[in-house]
Amino acid sequence: MNILERIRGGGDRAAATERPPPQPEFWVEISESVSRLCSFDAVGSGGGRISVKVIQDSRPIHDKVVDSFLNKFFPSGYPYSVNEGYLTYTKFRALQHFSSAMLHVLSTQSLLFAAGLRPTPAQATAASWILKDGMQHAGKLICSSMGARMDSEPKSWRILADVLYDFGTALEFVSPLCPQLFLEVAGLGNFAKGMAVVAARATRLPIYSSFAKEGNLSDLFAKGEAISTLFNVMGIGAGIGLASTVCSTTQGKLIVGPLLSAVHIYGVVQEMRATPVNTLNPQRTAMIVADFVKSGKVSGPAELRYREDLLFPNRLIEEAGSVKIGQPLRRVLRPWLVEQLRATFPNEKFLLNQKSNKTYMVLEQSASGEDALRGWLVAAFASEMERSGMGSRDAVLNVAYEKMERVFPTFVSEVRSRGWYTDQFLDGNGSRIAFAKFQ
Repeated sequence: MNILERIRGGGDRAAATERPPPQPEFWVEISESVSRLCSFDAVGSGGGRISVKVIQDSRPIHDKVVDSFLNKFFPSGYPYSVNEGYLTYTKFRALQHFSSAMLHVLSTQSLLFAAGLRPTPAQATAASWILKDGMQHAGKLICSSMGARMDSEPKSWRILADVLYDFGTALEFVSPLCPQLFLEVAGLGNFAKGMAVVAARATRLPIYSSFAKEGNLSDLFAKGEAISTLFNVMGIGAGIGLASTVCSTTQGKLIVGPLLSAVHIYGVVQEMRATPVNTLNPQRTAMIVADFVKSGKVSGPAELRYREDLLFPNRLIEEAGSVKIGQPLRRVLRPWLVEQLRATFPNEKFLLNQKSNKTYMVLEQSASGEDALRGWLVAAFASEMERSGMGSRDAVLNVAYEKMERVFPTFVSEVRSRGWYTDQFLDGNGSRIAFAKFQ
């Protein structure tokens, strides 16, 4: 039998008995006046990716424009593909970039004026891309050594970055008033801006990660940068308009600049307040433990975000045992206490010691978020027992440890189910020890 007959299926019994391949499945989905033709890219109904083609769209033009905007500037599947608070974060991020771009144009114009050049809007726009000097790089180098602290408190450092940026901008604004000190003033301004750039970029990833719900971090990052770019361009345009009119003089800039700076800082503060960071740091761990001790419930990242203190993140929370972490061992423990405490907390990766109405916690080098939660619970239970008159903190420490052992499996399971990441504890580059040294 020749090949042509085999292809036609005429003569080969095996070929004749084969079932014809299944045809691709097609169906039409209708949602909100939009009809979409859907099919499997691969043959068969159980595998392959689904392709979707719009075959009819009877929505008003306004709805089509909104849908197109969402596709370009919001992650695929929004709002179901992101965590709570993303829209609030995005709105204030847009406001922040818009006001920041305007400030940048005006400050660049001031620098050109201080250097003796006639400040035209075209000069300010062109120079905004190339005006960098060695002081800015020095600021970047200094700030780059603080990366661990930024991991622990990305929100606070993000706000600090914008404060530093506005401080540098303010120095550029006043540079025309002291042209003889142009190099010093402009250099210090660029130094502050260099630190701001590093802090802003370093905190971008943990902030975006807090919104990723379906492993869509790259999509979130791309759409976030698209929104930043759009409103930066709009801000540059508005800044050029101000530089040509109201802010054509230094006096005008000194009036408008503080207003724009206030809007800028307000935007970034609200932006950070809306961000539900799910990593464990000292403040968030203390808040989780305090809520559990008071109510028996574990709060999730979205519930704690507006309660975080972004100005003073290292505040002590009494309901969580007033725990202070990250101090060197030599400052919080006497040598003879180490073995005693290790016997009190066998096989644990933390040590606790009360001193001056505070509970100092020292973690082992390999301690995780779960280890920090265990130590915090012991401190909180001991503090609660002490307040109820069951004895001094040292006397109730063993009882508190036993209580922690009983409730911890349920507690940590609830912590994980609420979305907290417990594999790491970000203590901001605090001091840790290796217990093996004391054996």
